[in-house]
Amino acid sequence: MNVLEPLAARYAYWLGLPAEEAALPEASPEEVRAMPVILHLEKSTPPQRTPLLEAAATAALAVCLDERAQPGGEWYEPVREWVSGHIRKVSRRARGIHWQVAQEFPGVRVAVGGAEVRALVPGRVVDVPKEIARLQISGSDLPPDEPPPAQPDLPLLLLNPEVSMTVGKAAAQVGHGTMILASLLEPAELAAWGERGYACAVRTPSVSQWKQLHPGDDPAGAWRSRRVVAVRDAGFTEVEPGTVTVLAQYR
Repeated sequence: MNVLEPLAARYAYWLGLPAEEAALPEASPEEVRAMPVILHLEKSTPPQRTPLLEAAATAALAVCLDERAQPGGEWYEPVREWVSGHIRKVSRRARGIHWQVAQEFPGVRVAVGGAEVRALVPGRVVDVPKEIARLQISGSDLPPDEPPPAQPDLPLLLLNPEVSMTVGKAAAQVGHGTMILASLLEPAELAAWGERGYACAVRTPSVSQWKQLHPGDDPAGAWRSRRVVAVRDAGFTEVEPGTVTVLAQYR
């Protein structure tokens, strides 16, 4: 048993899993839960976009699969409560002393290619510590980069090439992707991924590549034949509800 089981039940009903509520009720404002995702964005030395997104994707999953988030652990209840509802994430940017202060809060820091992200243990938005709440959400963007070809043995997260997203929005979406992907894996596969620190590749495909991999109307077939799952956004920010923002593939 791991804390991601509610995701598998909710997002992979098409595999014959015991489904939870297809449509979750909207929480009251005081009960809305989210995972703060802190992006290290120094003004003078900003990271490249792709490594930052890869760090965000890994960090979000690493919090969920940390031993402290398993039954009996100190993070289990807050992570379980969050995963059982809408898996909202709020990306915030930090630099200098504010980045250092963010390290004091429970979570996991991940560094990839000079980029750093710290995903914090999720909780009620109204309870976010003031040191984190003061960090800006808007303005978190970086120019496109040109990453090398993705390693063929890493899980792959593809950003929708026809949808524009800020780096903050994309960071949240790839984090959704790694979590949903991990929830569907066999224990041995998940353990093997864990041995690699939940490393992954984030890329933007061509439109034709995106359409070729997209599950379309056959999500069960896409998972069984291509190990692909789609991330559909709830539409709270930047994109229309139901937009497929990311395709996550286990390779």
